[in-house]
Amino acid sequence: MNATVVFFSNFQSISRLVRPIQLTRHFLALSLVTLLAACASTPNQVPMSADSTIRHQKQLQANAAIQQFSLQGRIGVQTNSKGFSGGLKWHHSIASDNIGLFSPLGSQIAQITKSNDQITLTDANGKTASAVDAETLTYNTLGWSLPLSGLADWSLGRPSSRPIQSSTWDEQGLLTTLHQDDWKIEFSNYAEFNGYWLPGKIFLKSDQVNLKLLVENWDNIPH
Repeated sequence: MNATVVFFSNFQSISRLVRPIQLTRHFLALSLVTLLAACASTPNQVPMSADSTIRHQKQLQANAAIQQFSLQGRIGVQTNSKGFSGGLKWHHSIASDNIGLFSPLGSQIAQITKSNDQITLTDANGKTASAVDAETLTYNTLGWSLPLSGLADWSLGRPSSRPIQSSTWDEQGLLTTLHQDDWKIEFSNYAEFNGYWLPGKIFLKSDQVNLKLLVENWDNIPH
């Protein structure tokens, strides 16, 4: 009987020691998971060097000379309720924009035409619609907004003339991220064309739309 009491008393003492150790291990494991999650969700912010800042200003000055272009590529759009993926042909100048949207099989589904005084969209059946701006027009007809007012500049790897909320660039001075007009934009896959460094992939995100533009060919950019 005494041996049983001693054993039970010792077991209780050991249990009281083991439990805090287990709780400590659980706490350390949870802390490690939390730390790893924080590191994964908050990437290191590398400050831009003075040399890269100078190169960035030169890059923006060079690309500011581009006033017209033609591009061909692919566009992908995703909203909470709708999605679109297909081809894109875009002819841009100061006075006008002509954008053709194509299905994955190559048939044209819409033509957007913008001039100084109006913007219209013509669908595959020839039906036309107009609105005060491209964002409203594409939302009313396609179910998602195309930010045409800034996209011509963003496609060239430069901000528009509107206020910039934030921006970053790499050591070569090429724009990598931009926050403007409530759009968060990422730039990558730069390549040289006619003496200009232009992005090949532009990813745009707003509260309602995720939009990806992949440029396959540039044209109509003077030397």
